[in-house]
Amino acid sequence: MSKPPIPVFYVGDVVRLRKSHPCGSSEWEITRTGMDIRIKCLGCGHQVLLPRLQFEKSVKKVIRTAAPPEA
Repeated sequence: MSKPPIPVFYVGDVVRLRKSHPCGSSEWEITRTGMDIRIKCLGCGHQVLLPRLQFEKSVKKVIRTAAPPEA
């Protein structure tokens, strides 16, 4: 059995999560990556630190990526 590919997220990516924030926005910007992911609400600026596994399960779509251009 092969493992599913590990999703790659970059600082600056904008993602849509499964549940919207109480302020009404559903878009978040990634501000820190690693074992934990820090995201910032683009509606009100609130920041949340989530374990990577919980974050990966809650991501619905990557709206804008900040991936470095491939050489």
